[in-house]
This record gives sequence, structure tokens and C-alpha cells, in this order.
Amino acid sequence: MDQTSQRQYEIIQAAGKLLIEKGVKGLTTKNLAAEMGFSESALYRHFKNKEDIIVFLLEFLKQNIEQRLTEIAYSSANPTEKLSQIFNSQFAYFSQNPHFIVAVLSEGLIDDNTKIIQSIWGIFHFKSQLLSQLIEQAKQAGEITNQISTSDILHILLGSFRLMMFKWKMTQFGFNLSEQGSALMQININLFKQ
Repeated sequence: MDQTSQRQYEIIQAAGKLLIEKGVKGLTTKNLAAEMGFSESALYRHFKNKEDIIVFLLEFLKQNIEQRLTEIAYSSANPTEKLSQIFNSQFAYFSQNPHFIVAVLSEGLIDDNTKIIQSIWGIFHFKSQLLSQLIEQAKQAGEITNQISTSDILHILLGSFRLMMFKWKMTQFGFNLSEQGSALMQININLFKQ
């Protein structure tokens, strides 16, 4: 992924624009080539097919998430502050890049597609592990309750996050995601405090 060419980056940006404007069904190699202003054969020099473009887009997202969230996890903030900062970072990033939400939350993308399922699972797995570690740290620091299991807290936090993202997508990005999302996640985190 470090070898991303400028052209590949431009292609996934254009793919993201098509996802926003036309949805998953509108993301075709023909439409993408037209968006880029070159032939489909030129597109195939960079990607074999639509699936490879989506996998590349998801891997790009995963790398971005890993970098941003790892920086937060190793900051000097206390564990519950880190939890809030992670969700705030996610909401801010997706507000600027809504096409990633269209890709991650599009059911038709993952049906019977092993590569795409693995890419989405990789994002989920990384985030789940990182959040679980922070929840454990918050418990050890006495910041949140030990009365609820880490896995249950994780499910509640990730469930709320996903529901907020789904609502934002379904309203065609019709509200301030950073503001509403961050407020909701702070309420959730406060519910678990001692």
C-alpha cells in the first residue's frame, strides 16, 4: 500500500465520487474510465477489475485508520479520553470522505466476494482489538465499570457507531456527523464510567 501510485490514488478518489453519486451499481469500469477521462483499457493497467478497485479502496482506508487510531492509542491521554478521540477522529475523517462509508455499508459489495469480505473484516478486527485494549486500560485505571464485560462494552460502542454511520448514509449525509456522532459516543462512554 505504500507503493500507491498517484494514478491509483486518483482512481480510488474517482471511484469514491461514483459511489456517492451512483451507488455500488454505478461503480462500473466504464463509468470510472469516463470519470477519469480515459479508456477502460487504460484503467486496466492499474487494476484488473472493479473488485480490485474496491479492495484497494478498502485497504487504503484500513491503512489510514491504523495510522490515525494508533497515534491516538499511544498518546498521553487517559484511556476514556482516547476512546472519545478515536470516535471523534473516525467521524471527522468520514465526514470528509463519505465514499468509504458507502463502500463499507453496501450490502451488495460483500455478497459472495471473499476479497472484499476480508478487507472489511481486517478493518473491523483492527478496530475491535484496539478498542478492547483501551476499554481494558480504562477498567484498570478505574475510569469505567468492571461490572460489564469488555466484549459487551465493545458491542455497545461499535453498534452505536455503526448505527450512526448507517443513519448518516441513509439521510444522504444530511446532518453534521462529527457533531452528532461525537455527542452520542460521549454519552455511551459516560454511561460506563464509575
